Amino acid sequence: MKTGAKTPKPDWLRIKLTTGDNYQEIKQMMSSKKLHTVCEEARCPNIYECWANRTATFMILGDICTRACRFCAVKTGLPTELDLQEPDRVAEAAEQMNLQHCVVTSVARDDLKDGGASIFAATIKAIRKRLPLCSVEVLIPDFQGDEASLRIVMDAKPDILNHNIETVERLSDRVRAKAKYRRSLELLKRAKQMQPGIPTKSSIMLGVGETYEEIVQAMDDLRAIDCDILTLGQYLQPSPAHLAVERYVHPDEFAKLKQEGLARGFSHVESGPMVRSSYHAHSQVKSAAATSAAAAGRA
Repeated sequence: MKTGAKTPKPDWLRIKLTTGDNYQEIKQMMSSKKLHTVCEEARCPNIYECWANRTATFMILGDICTRACRFCAVKTGLPTELDLQEPDRVAEAAEQMNLQHCVVTSVARDDLKDGGASIFAATIKAIRKRLPLCSVEVLIPDFQGDEASLRIVMDAKPDILNHNIETVERLSDRVRAKAKYRRSLELLKRAKQMQPGIPTKSSIMLGVGETYEEIVQAMDDLRAIDCDILTLGQYLQPSPAHLAVERYVHPDEFAKLKQEGLARGFSHVESGPMVRSSYHAHSQVKSAAATSAAAAGRA
């Protein structure tokens, strides 16, 4: 596995820093409620834009992951935190932000019997209680393939079920820890079988050694299980100890890949160097709903 110093970034990866009142307010609120965000923990490059627009992705179940994926900046180790009041605090924060779309993700909690599925379900319910009109998207781990854990989440009926395959099949074992490409596809397939009306979503990061043909094959694999939404973004190395960037993908290639995805039937494809799984997530709900309505009209 190649690691090392970061390769200089091209001009199209420059980030506009926006740290105005909204950014500072959200930062202070998250701290006061002892909440974690994937925006901070994963060092997301869009944190300034999203927080300035009062959008955040809550990370539940603590900030220590039981896995050590080679691309991820989240801390790894043995978690000690299981806060049963966390769903209510997330809902309070969402209400305070007056969110119209709320994204909830988590670290992997392989130490828990249900992988944290019950906390996901409780968080969905708590948000809906305070904000009935707010759509809720969950970005879940693979629960080690446990169908019962997935069913707990799906029974809570999130508006979007997101699980990332992260990379192409050939590179999956090198890039991810414990997670398996085919198991991730199976999870997304089961989610759709359990709740056919709930859109499913996945993400692929580019620049870790994949070929164009492999990206297109991953799209085909996702569409074969009726995955609705796809996001494509550039992998950025969090530190010299992490997986090295093999190449920086040009925006023109991202645009071409977006067309590849739309041609294959995804209801929405978000594709660009700075795109992350939850980037512009609110607009994806509308696209998925419109596609679903159009399909129902043709039936």
